[in-house]
Amino acid sequence: MNEQAAHGQQLVPVHYHQFRISDEDGPVGPDLPPEHNGLVEVQDGIATVLTGIHTGDVDVTVTFHSNTPQPGDAEWEEIVEVSLHSASGELMVRGLMADLDEDLPELSFDGPGDYRLRVHARGRDTAVDLAPDDVTEWYLIQVWPAQAQEAVVLRQTDSYGASVRAR
Repeated sequence: MNEQAAHGQQLVPVHYHQFRISDEDGPVGPDLPPEHNGLVEVQDGIATVLTGIHTGDVDVTVTFHSNTPQPGDAEWEEIVEVSLHSASGELMVRGLMADLDEDLPELSFDGPGDYRLRVHARGRDTAVDLAPDDVTEWYLIQVWPAQAQEAVVLRQTDSYGASVRAR
């Protein structure tokens, strides 16, 4: 059975093409360069989600699952799975240079340990390098407890991701 335990949705501030996922007490995973998949990089203990916009807000929804969920449908242009570790049980989505108006729920909903995150993105080609006033990008992060595994790319169709992978 794969019931969704909880969810949250929030506008997340983006600066320099990124928002982050980090844990207060330490590194979240082994390094994974941005050119590996064009959507998520892990460097210096922080997972960074790469956005098309330079500055502004993106719409982020997180959903929590007891088991591996089905990936989102064809509306999602990029989908990547990564494993992250939460030492403190406070694995959180964070802005790079600004706090969220309200915090999204902790991604480490089951306490300290290993989690699998499936990051979905759409709209990254809409306003590349710009600072739009309106939301042009949407992200879905599905989270479930799971042993650490290699990163897996499920879908790569946007031009922005292709440009990151070509660097």
